[in-house]
Amino acid sequence: MSAVLDLGDLAVEVVRKPIKHLHLGVYPPDGRVRVATPERLSLNSIRLFVIGKLPWIRQQQKRMLAQARAPALEYVERESHFLWGRRYLLRILTTDRAPAVVLRARTIDLHVRLGFGAKQRGELMERWYRDELRRGLQPLLEKWQRLLNVKAERVYLQRMKTKWGSCNPHLGNIRLNTELARKPLECLEYIVVHELVHLREPDHGPRFVALMDSALPGWRDLRDVLNRLPLNHADWTY
Repeated sequence: MSAVLDLGDLAVEVVRKPIKHLHLGVYPPDGRVRVATPERLSLNSIRLFVIGKLPWIRQQQKRMLAQARAPALEYVERESHFLWGRRYLLRILTTDRAPAVVLRARTIDLHVRLGFGAKQRGELMERWYRDELRRGLQPLLEKWQRLLNVKAERVYLQRMKTKWGSCNPHLGNIRLNTELARKPLECLEYIVVHELVHLREPDHGPRFVALMDSALPGWRDLRDVLNRLPLNHADWTY
């Protein structure tokens, strides 16, 4: 069940869930605010909580509005594309064989049939990015599941509008944004560790922070790197 909390120039989406603690989030592209709250908490208590967090909310919104946006992709010759944080130029090559994406030293070669439009090229590239993410992810999962002594029951790769990753501790599942394949590999590692730690500690409380500090001492720097990188132009809206 959801509602909207009106705080003058700030509208806060309130979602009631069977949880123990409040969770406040500020989401791109324009700093939409959402709070997940225990089902029985009064609206007045929620209001006081959000008011106490207003300086932090404003800071996050300011950062998001200033963050660069990647241009809309058209999948044309010599367009810039990124894999693991490195820039490549796209080459469009016509073929009679099955469409394919081939990574070269400085280019990404997109082999397509004559008449392939931007939508078809984009779908082919997204499937390739998903495969690249899966390859980059596997050794990280093996490493960190062993070090953290946890096991993800299932790992889903999907395009996500407002998160780099998410975790369902009750089911043991984690989800990762396919956009991570475009970011530096160390950013993917940070998100993997973050979500796996949630299998041990569902909330972002002191114990979660302590586990992150122990497992990956530089995680805050990696978080900042990821948050400074341009957001994908694609639909970061609900």
